[in-house]
Amino acid sequence: MGRTVTETHTTGVRGDSGPEVARLVASRVLDVPDFPKPGVMFKDLMPLFADGAAFREVIDGIIAYHGRDSFDAVVGIEARGFVLAAAVAYATGVGVVPVRKAGKLPRATHSASYALEYGEATLEVHQDAFTAGHRVLVLDDVLATGGTAEATLDLVERAGGTVAGFTVLMELGFLKGRERLAPRPVHALLTV
Repeated sequence: MGRTVTETHTTGVRGDSGPEVARLVASRVLDVPDFPKPGVMFKDLMPLFADGAAFREVIDGIIAYHGRDSFDAVVGIEARGFVLAAAVAYATGVGVVPVRKAGKLPRATHSASYALEYGEATLEVHQDAFTAGHRVLVLDDVLATGGTAEATLDLVERAGGTVAGFTVLMELGFLKGRERLAPRPVHALLTV
């Protein structure tokens, strides 16, 4: 049986930057059933990244929401968060810091482990990634249960940074990741 790919429905969409941006993101998301395992509906954001005009609009929207001068560095969470973080960092002239899976960074790191539905994962950031008080904007593609985001925000703070904001392209609201991150604010361009 072949895999069916469909577009995410775009009527009645919502997001923290308003319905226009939410519709834009939704219109570039493809639903891929049974990936990476049976019963999972994977939300593929690669068509958004591949559409130059749409990608620029999303990056500009993230910057406008937070304000160009509200952060000193941008963190991207492995792997699709790297794409977003690099674009925002370039557009604002700040540095970009990767938060990576365990064993991928070459110098001394802080690490944080968190539970997944099928096991455990560990993320790392260099211990010297930030100077004390560095205001850090954290970016990722999807907020699901919040485990990855919570671990990353904790890592930023352990490395000396101050979380200035957290933005995702898509929030899977039914998984309640936003609640897990409270009282930290979450900015989601699209909530489904």
